[in-house]
Order: sequence, then C-alpha cells, then structure tokens
Amino acid sequence: MGRKAQTWDDYDSAVTQIILAPSDSEFLDQLIPVLKDATTSSRIASLVQSLSQYGEDRESDIERIGLTKHDEFLGSVNQLQNVREGTMALTSEILGLNQSIQASTEKLAEQKGALVNTRAVRQNITDVSDTLKESSKILHAVNNAHDLIKKKQYYAALKSLEDLQNEYLVPIIQNKYAAQYKLADMIQKSIPASQKSIAESVMSDLNTWLFQIRETSQFLGEVAFFHTQERRDRQRERVESNGFLKRFKMNSAIELVIDESNEFDVLDNDDVQVDFTPLHEALHIHEALGQVDKFRAEYGATRRQQKDLIIPTSETLFSNDDDDSLKALLESIAGFAIIEKGTIQRAPMVRSTLDVDELWDSMCQAAIRVISRSLNGVTDPKLLFLIKEDVALFIQTMEGWHYSATTVNNFQLVLFHKHAELLQHSFSENFKSILSADDYMPMTILSPEAYDDVLSVTWFTDDRSPDELTFPTVLPFSKMYPLCCKAIRKFVEDILFFTRENFDHPNIVDETLRKTLDELLTGIVCQSLVERLNSQYLGQIVQILTNLEHFEIACQQLEQELIEARSSTSVGGPVALSATEEFRNQKKTAEKRIFELVNSKIDDLVDTSDYDWTATTRPTQPSSYMQTLTRFLESNMNSTLLGLPREIKELIYFDALSHAANKMLALPLSTDVRRINPNGVAAMALDVESLTQFVAGLDNAFMLEQNLDELQQTVALMQSENHDEFYDISIRNKKYGRVDAMNGPILLEKLTQTVENPSRTAPLANFGSRFGLR
Repeated sequence: MGRKAQTWDDYDSAVTQIILAPSDSEFLDQLIPVLKDATTSSRIASLVQSLSQYGEDRESDIERIGLTKHDEFLGSVNQLQNVREGTMALTSEILGLNQSIQASTEKLAEQKGALVNTRAVRQNITDVSDTLKESSKILHAVNNAHDLIKKKQYYAALKSLEDLQNEYLVPIIQNKYAAQYKLADMIQKSIPASQKSIAESVMSDLNTWLFQIRETSQFLGEVAFFHTQERRDRQRERVESNGFLKRFKMNSAIELVIDESNEFDVLDNDDVQVDFTPLHEALHIHEALGQVDKFRAEYGATRRQQKDLIIPTSETLFSNDDDDSLKALLESIAGFAIIEKGTIQRAPMVRSTLDVDELWDSMCQAAIRVISRSLNGVTDPKLLFLIKEDVALFIQTMEGWHYSATTVNNFQLVLFHKHAELLQHSFSENFKSILSADDYMPMTILSPEAYDDVLSVTWFTDDRSPDELTFPTVLPFSKMYPLCCKAIRKFVEDILFFTRENFDHPNIVDETLRKTLDELLTGIVCQSLVERLNSQYLGQIVQILTNLEHFEIACQQLEQELIEARSSTSVGGPVALSATEEFRNQKKTAEKRIFELVNSKIDDLVDTSDYDWTATTRPTQPSSYMQTLTRFLESNMNSTLLGLPREIKELIYFDALSHAANKMLALPLSTDVRRINPNGVAAMALDVESLTQFVAGLDNAFMLEQNLDELQQTVALMQSENHDEFYDISIRNKKYGRVDAMNGPILLEKLTQTVENPSRTAPLANFGSRFGLR
C-alpha cells in the first residue's frame, strides 16, 4: 500500500525543498506530491505565487550579491538567467503538467466518487448478502424442521427448532438493531405453532398406531390363548409322567421354571409384532415440549374409549349356539390388556400400574355383565362347558401377565351353578325318557359283554361267581336302574370335568355336587319311583321296591366315591347323602303299597265269600274264594315277590295272613249277620282249615301260623258245646286266649242250633281236635 501524500498549507517551504533537491529525480519526487496537492485553482495560484516569490527572492539575493561580488554576480546572473530560463520552461511544463494533472484530478475525483459510491453500494450489497446469508441459514433451519416434520422425524424436527432458537433467533432478538431482527422475531413467534403442529402430527401418527393395535388386539389375544393352550398341554404331559407335578397349577413358580425353555414373546413373534416406536416417539416429543402429563391424560382417555369399543352392545353372545363371539370378546380383552402391560414395561412414564388395573377391572366387569345377560339363553350344558373353558383359558393367560383374575374367577361360580342347573335339567329329561321306557321287569342279560357293561356303570354286586353265570341271566333290577346309574355317573363326571381347569373353589364344588346329587336322587329319581307306586300292578310295585333297594346301595357307594373324588384342598370328613335315607324310607312306602295291594286283593276275595250262615246243608269243601286266595298268595310268592329279599317276603306273608284272618273274623261279626247255625260255622271252619294247611306248607310256617291263632280259636269257640268256658277266665286264657273278649260274646249270641242234623257237629269236632282245643 503506497505512502499517503503530504498536505501543504504553505507552499514556500515546499518550493524551497523542491528547488534544493539534489537531483532531478528528487526534484520530481518532491514536485509531484505538491502538484497532486494543488488540485484547486486557488492552491495552484498559491503554488505559482510561491514559485514566483522564490524567484524574486533569489533575484534579490542575486542583485545583492551582484553588487558586492560583481563577477560572481555576473556569473550568478548568467547562471540565474539560465535558471530563470529553465524555471520559465519548467513553469511552462508545470503549468502544462498542472493542466494535465488538473484534468486527471477531475477525472480521478469523478472516478473516486464513483468508486466511493461503488464501494458503498458494494458494502450495502455485502451487508445485504451477509444478511441474506444469515437469513437463509435461519430459513434453511426452519425449512429443515418442516421437512423433518413431513418425513415424520418429529423429534429431529423439534431438536432442529430448538437449535434454531439457541443458535440464531435468541442472539438476534437480543440485539434489536440486527438486520434479521424482524425475521427472527416473526419466526420465533411461529415456533409454538410449529411445536403444536409437531405434537398434533405425532398424536395423529399415535392415533393411527392406536387404531392399528386395537385392530390387532383380538389376533394378539388369539396368539396368547394358543400359547397358553400349548403350555397347558405340556403341563398335562408332565403331570402324566410325574404325578407329583399335579399339585402345581398353571402360572405357579414351579410350572414357570419348568417351562422357561419354551419362552415366547406374545408381542414379538412370527405371527404378530407390536412396534412401540410411535408411542416412544410421542412420549419423547411431549417430554421435550414439557407436556408429559397432558400426553398421559390424552393417551389414557383414548385407551378408555377403545376399551369401551371392545365390549359389545348386543344382549346375547350365543345367538348361534356357539362360543365364537365370547372367544372373540375375551381375545380382544386379553390383547388389549397385554398391550397395556407391554406399555408399562416399555414406557412406564405413559401408563401406571394403577391406570392399567383400573382398565382391567372395568373390562372384566363389563364382560361379566354381557356374559351374564347372555347366559339366560343358554340351555346346552356342552355350550356352557365351552364358555367355562374359554373363561379358564382367559384367566390362565392373564394371570401369566400378572393380572388379578379374582373377579373373573368368582364369576366361574356363576357358570358352575348354571352348568349344574343345566345338567340337572338334562338329567331330569333323560330320566323321564328312561322311566317311561322301563318295563318294570327284572333285567335280562343276554351276553357276558352286556353283563360287564351293566356292572361297570352300576353299583350292583352279584353274589354269584363268574363260573355260576349262564346266559341269558336275569338281574333283580329293571333296565332303568343301570341306565339311571350311567346318567348319574355322567352327571358326576361332567361336574368334575367342568372344574378340572383353573377352578379355585373345591369346597363349593364338593358341596354343590353333593347337593345336586341329592336333589337328583331324591327329587327326580326317588320321587318319580314313588309316584309310580300308585300303580295297581303288584309286579310293578315289587320291581320299584327292588329298584329302590339298589338305589339305596348306590347312594351308599356314591358317598364313598364322593369322598375319593374330593379335592385335596377340600375340608375333610364324611359325605352323607340324604337320598340314602330317602330311598330307605321310600322302600317302606313301597312295602306298604305292596301290603295295600295284597290286602286289597284279599279284601276283594274275602268280600266274595258269600257265606250262608244259616245253610241247611253242611259244605264238603272249602269255599271258592279261599281256593283263589291261597292260589293268589302262592303264585305271588313264587313269581311276583320272588325277587324280593326273604325278610320282606316273610313280612308280606305275615301281614297278608294277618289281614286275611282279620278280614275273615269280621265276616261273622258283621251286623248284617244275625244268626249263625252249625252249617255256617262248618263252612267257615273248612276255609280256615284250608288256609291253615296252606300256611303249614310255607317256609317259616311256625311264625306265620301265629297270625291264624285268633281265627282258629274263634272258630273253635263257635263250634264248642260248652260256651260257658269262655266266661271262665282261667279256661278262656287257656283255650281261647287270642279271642277278643268283646267279640266272643257277640259271636256266641249269634249261634243257633236250629238245624237238626246228628252229624252236624262232626266237622267242628274234627277241627277242634286238630288244633288241640278238646
């Protein structure tokens, strides 16, 4: 860079320096700056004046010197003259040079002005350019942020806006005189809107994700159920190979440890993958915006709305008699709840355990309400079993995710009682058909296979050894008994099978089973048999009595089987079925009914006796009614009553004979009978003798004959010649001790001897001697 020209206020000293320059080059070097400085006409005139003054001063000096030193002066004059000439020439040159310089200076001034202007414009341009560059950086940052938003890189966009603020906007805004102030201020004011746009965009994406996972929830639940079912199967296989493992339920610590080699991520597998990236991104965005609480509230509200959409509004889930709708509902709830647990694990700031548990309880209660309403239309126990299996699988799956299943587990009691009720109804209908098809005859078995089948379902124990059996063979009960036993066994199996998976109420199961069995056996089986005791067919009544006997035994065996089938966690102690006592009591009812029918038949037969109490001839054979009566008793004992236990048969005989004797005694005591002659007594004596002979031929005749004592003694009294013996207490007690003290005198007063026949007393004499009466 060149040295700056010196500015001269007075050219006298300058001219002196120029003139005294030792060389021409020095002369020009000092002259040119002076000429450049004398740019105006006034300064040029001053320069010329200084040069002229210098010349004049030199002339004065020369003149002075010339006066003192003439020769020198003359030399000097000549020299001076030369100088002057040179000076004049130089002056001319200077003037010409001055004009040239003047012209150049004006041009230079113009150029300098233009240059100054150009420099100012260029500076302005530079400033504008710098401003534009800075502004373009700001705008580029803004555009970059918006591009990131369009590319759904929300967190990067938010970070870009933050960097824009810190790097550009805040420093510019702090300097109000900065060129980019207005732009920065405007962009700064737009940033909240951009942040809101980012938040809305990320929430839009999150809502899309929420919609997708809502659509995925059912399939996710289906996959979870399938995985739980596989665990069930593996556990069953382990239990079959090691009975000790039976005590460990699904989701127990032991089961989880044993099955840990089969780990399965329900949220990330070949069938379904739940990507939580949108949730994490939304959380990061709202966390960066300082709106985590707001985000949690909005997310929670959305999930509650989605939860409400899962629960169907329909009043029934089982319109097609299948469980597909219920299964879909439980799968959706399970998938929804699993995603909630996954959210806690992956984004604990979004969902709290309390929030998730509240949603879970709400969904369970809503599902239970829907299922409960739908149960009113369920009439098939098999469908109810499928419902319970779905619920049990649901419980086991969700317990694996550490959800409390208490509410749903308790609801299983509703299903259990409903199932027991349906089984009772089904048993009732089945038993009615069994009962209506029964022939009330001892069951005939045609083959060993059929015999084994009967023994496998009943509680009958055959006293015969297998070697004694020949087929066809007859069993004491009718065919309704094994069919009913089979139905009872199936009822018990269905009840227990219903509770085999994940049912935590063993005491209720045991008590319900006992109670329902009692209701079935007493209210349906026993009561139905008792109602049929009104039949007039003795064979049917006898068969019912036999069946009641075997049902009583079956109840006793059932009590033991219920103890064995009881859960290990149940309360111990014996199991007592009231049906056992009911069958025992109703056996007496059946026995009484048999007595009624037998006695009724005896009544009918005795009522046909038609004795002629004042007959003129003596009968020679027993009455026809007595012959029919003995045949009736004999045939029933050898056929109809044959299958009864001996003690019952003896009791029936005992009662029948007692009733027949009393009925026969009532004949002569009737008020319609006023007189009885010896022939009438002889007719009755023949019948009594016939009955006595029949009883004598029976098993255990000694005991049965006691029922005829009063009848025999009464007939003997009626054929006695000395009636006064009856009024002698000592003789009466010895001969007629069984004769009623009131009936004896009545009969004796009715006796008459109006028939004159020498032989009339022979039969009576023989009758009396037979029984040792005289």
